[in-house]
Amino acid sequence: MRRVRLTVLGSTGSIGTQTLDIARARGYTVGALAAGRNLDALAGQVREFRPALVSVEASVLEEARARLGGLGARVIADASEAAVAEADVVVGAMSGLIGLAPTRAALEAGQALALATKEAMVTAAHLMWEAAEKGGGRVVPVDSEHTGVYQCLVGEEMADVAEVILTASGGPFRDGPADLSGVTPEQALRHPSWSMGPKVTVDSATLMNKGLEVMECASLYGLPLSQVGVVVHPQSVVHAAVRLRDGSLKAQFGPPDMRLPIAYAIDAAPTGMRRAGDVRGARRGAEVAGHLGWPLRGGWEFREPDLSRFPCLALAYRAGEAGGLLPVALNAADEVAVEAFLAGQLSFTGIPELIGRVLDETPGGALSWDALRDTDAWARGRARELLTARGGMRA
Repeated sequence: MRRVRLTVLGSTGSIGTQTLDIARARGYTVGALAAGRNLDALAGQVREFRPALVSVEASVLEEARARLGGLGARVIADASEAAVAEADVVVGAMSGLIGLAPTRAALEAGQALALATKEAMVTAAHLMWEAAEKGGGRVVPVDSEHTGVYQCLVGEEMADVAEVILTASGGPFRDGPADLSGVTPEQALRHPSWSMGPKVTVDSATLMNKGLEVMECASLYGLPLSQVGVVVHPQSVVHAAVRLRDGSLKAQFGPPDMRLPIAYAIDAAPTGMRRAGDVRGARRGAEVAGHLGWPLRGGWEFREPDLSRFPCLALAYRAGEAGGLLPVALNAADEVAVEAFLAGQLSFTGIPELIGRVLDETPGGALSWDALRDTDAWARGRARELLTARGGMRA
């Protein structure tokens, strides 16, 4: 068994906890953890894995120090410091723009990064690749679709890629109802295939998650959005495919279990990408999820996505094609819209309506770290104004 030292950023979330499942199964050492405010879950992780460094949100720093102080970890409120701690692989799974600073820090410090922070490549792709070039960091994506693409590209030349195809489960509403205006948060959170956090689960129900993945895929592999397609695949066993210029198709498939793509990303990260599309193979570690006997049988179905029922996917293509600051505004408005939907303040169909209105008003400009922060703040504020304005949005 290989000796591997991990840092896990976002350790109490879905990807973080499954990463620690892999660490437990493979006997990996955990040197640093970064979490948010869930001190109950974090305390259990610290007791089990005994990291030297733990990061929490500043609002709970003193409580965390009181609760964790006797477990041998130094407790801080800077996830970027955790990101540069000595590690063989850093798993970046902090969702939202809060994850950008530690992602950047890890790449500038030359870390091998298994990246699950979607916003890094959606809102700040060229800035992240600049950080990797500056510091020597390497990137392998964690999402099942992007890791599937990565595995299909091993041994291929990017010049031979005609199209990359991402699959979507279609979410809980792929087969109905025709009118989505009355669906509830409880219904939207019943994902038919995957176990994910509430934000990603709602994004899957609207297909915004697939739209964000389209932008992320283009950024990871240096492709125009016109070469990244989406098909709905309800069985969720084919995760991605690559169409090559000779007409051949390569696909990656397997059980819908996130531990498999996480484990592959950990294995591949030390020899991962330093620039978009720089894909290299990796020696795989031991099996982690009990799927060696997974049966290869049953019917597989593929459909075109219905953009009239799920306009969020079209909005994502629009923002990605425009580039600049529109992906930042799209991401920010989506976070506000999903939060409002989960709180009962916005209808399901109001989510794309709100995002579209914010995009219509987004100012142009070149992407920089300052412009990213300013646009994110503006888009969130404008989305909230539209929510609260008299007659601004349907509840």
